[in-house]
This record gives sequence, C-alpha cells and structure tokens, in this order.
Amino acid sequence: MFVSESMYELGSKRSAIRELFEYGKKRAAIVGAENVYDFSLGNPTVPAPDCVNKTIRELTQSLDSISLHGYTSAQGDLETRQAIADYLNNTYETNFKADNLYMTMGAAASLSIAFKALTSSPDDEIIAIAPFFPEYRVFVTAAGAKFNVVAPDTKNFQINFDEFEKLVNKNTKAVIINSPNNPSGAVYSEQTIKKLADFLSKKSEEYGTHIFIITDEPYREIVYDGVEVPYVTKYYNDTIVCYSYSKSLSLPGERIGFILVPDEAYESKKLYAAVCGAGRALGYVCAPSLFQKVIAKCVGQTGDVNLYKKNRDLLYDGLTELGYECFKPDGAFYMFVKALESDAENFCEKAKEEDLLLVAATDFGCPGYVRISYCVDEDMIKRSFKAFKALKEKYAK
Repeated sequence: MFVSESMYELGSKRSAIRELFEYGKKRAAIVGAENVYDFSLGNPTVPAPDCVNKTIRELTQSLDSISLHGYTSAQGDLETRQAIADYLNNTYETNFKADNLYMTMGAAASLSIAFKALTSSPDDEIIAIAPFFPEYRVFVTAAGAKFNVVAPDTKNFQINFDEFEKLVNKNTKAVIINSPNNPSGAVYSEQTIKKLADFLSKKSEEYGTHIFIITDEPYREIVYDGVEVPYVTKYYNDTIVCYSYSKSLSLPGERIGFILVPDEAYESKKLYAAVCGAGRALGYVCAPSLFQKVIAKCVGQTGDVNLYKKNRDLLYDGLTELGYECFKPDGAFYMFVKALESDAENFCEKAKEEDLLLVAATDFGCPGYVRISYCVDEDMIKRSFKAFKALKEKYAK
C-alpha cells in the first residue's frame, strides 16, 4: 500500500459520533431540523463569557498585526502561562510556575503530546478507565504504546479497582483518568483519587518504576450541586494535567489548552523537555497566538454552567419518568442511559427511526449503554420526549 494503512483506516472512516452528526444534518434537510433530535456531539451551546469577545475586540484594536498574530515561544506566551499558574495557585493552593506549563492546541494535542513524551518502548502500556473517550485509543496507539482498558463500574462509575489492579504491571507507563467524565458525567471522589494514588505509589515502588497519572480535564469547571473535583497533583506527584478551554470558555473550535508538568513529578525538568520535544515532533509548536492572549485575560471564567444543569435536570426527570434507567451526572454535559436491549448499536438504530440520535457506548468501553449529549437547546429536549416515549413503547410491544 502506498500510504500508511493504519492512517488510511482512520481517515476513511469517521468516528461513530461524527457519523451520527453527519447523518443528522442529512435528515434535517429532509424532515426539517425541528424534527431531528440530535444528541450526538459535545459541542458547547452555552455562549462564551463576555470577557472573551470583549478581549478579542480590545486586542484587535490595540495591537499591531505582528504582535497579535505572530509566533509566541514554542512552549507558549510567558504572560499567558504565568496567568494560568497564578490562577491555579490561587484556586487549588499549589505552587506552579510559568515553566510548568506548555500551551497546546486543545485537549487532543495535550493528550497526544503526553502519550508521546512518556512512550519509550513498544512494550509500554497505558491504561484507560471505562467508560472513556474513544479517541484515547487512537492517540495511545499513534504514540506507539499498548492500550489497555479497565472494565466499568456501572453502579457508581468510579474506578473498578478489582479489575484495575489486575491490569497494572511492570510495563504500565501511565493511567488516563477523565473527571468529570465523558461519557458518564461522573466525578471521581476524593476517596477514589486517594485510593488510586496509594495503589500506584505501591506498584511504582514494587516495580522500581514511575507510573504516571494523565488527567484529562476539559470539563473540570462544569459541575453541579456543589460537587468538588479533586486537583490530582495534590494527591500524586507523578501527574500530568491535560486541559482544554473548549468547554469551560465554550471555545471548541479555537483549539487552545495546556499541559501541566509539576515540579514534584519524577525528573520533572526532563519530563517537561520531553513534552516540548513531543510537541515539536508532532508539529504542535506554538498554540494559536490570539487565543493565548485571550486566555491570559479570561482565565478562571466560564460560561453559564447553570444552563447545563437546567438541561440535565430536565432530561433526567423526563427520561426516568418514561422508565429509562439513567445515571445522574455530577458534571460535564452528558447523560449515560441504559439501552432497552443488550445491543446498544441496534437500540440506536431503532432510535434513528424516531429521528432520535443517540451514541452507542460500545466504543466508550461500556456496552449496553448510550451517551446523550445535553449541551443542546432546551426546547429540543422538551420536543424529544415524544420520540423517547415512542421508542419505549416499541420495546414494550
């Protein structure tokens, strides 16, 4: 084959989420957008906070073109990195510096760089906790490591430690955690994080290695009812934080985020240099300049999370009233719902007959469930209940 077969496979077939989104656009053209209930994409619908547009206007009016659009340092603008460090320190009582941070093109770049920086042998293994974002598998495999999955805890959607402990071995390089979680909306408790940290510390000592936690945090600020998200670096030294402003500032298309390498991590300076090198090797040098400057002025702000909470409560109450088994999320903007049959893909195909677009969770490592993205218009949720009801009645018959 004259091209990479693995890259051809990735490029010739969209993810299940993207396929469903494209299908929804085609159906909308036929039956009308108001008659299609598209819960496929995690595309924020809450507007960016006023600070974002205000800052963009101020920057475009006050800076010359070179200052506005020119290259920053490869690891990111110093003022931006310092602003982020200051915010994290004030919020989580940490001691980060600008040089602990590397600016990236969003969470996908952050994760790809982190995996590449840590992978040094084809025997290296990276573990994900189901349910997990399906692209983890793509990023880990592309970095040259083996991808292992911990079976889900479908009661509480914390970590299934019985299964997790079986997978950790001398080749384990890192564990990916994602809290608040996509797709379940679960938030890992402090107890869960402490148990994970204690276990990995013991195993690292036993094997004479350093097993890292890579924490993927694009939904950190999107939580409800006073739930707190533990800051993992305070519980485990060998932690790499991958963050994106796509969700908190509603900027998914601008591709802006960061990697954090704390001083407490094993050989942190060498690790940070490896992050810089991985960014270089992958072509991720210099995150978007304009939005680095925006972040420096808007760090710590979010869109109106209460709008997501309102949608969560509306959807959860409506579906449970219809008899669906739902996990009530503490964060993010997804609801995990048990399919009405064991084959979630078939269930989603039947849902499409009602123009109800749901994502089967098989690729998330959790067969038998579907993900419903509720970062949508409130009115669409209300209108969709007739379709959910019709789907339920099909199975009742």
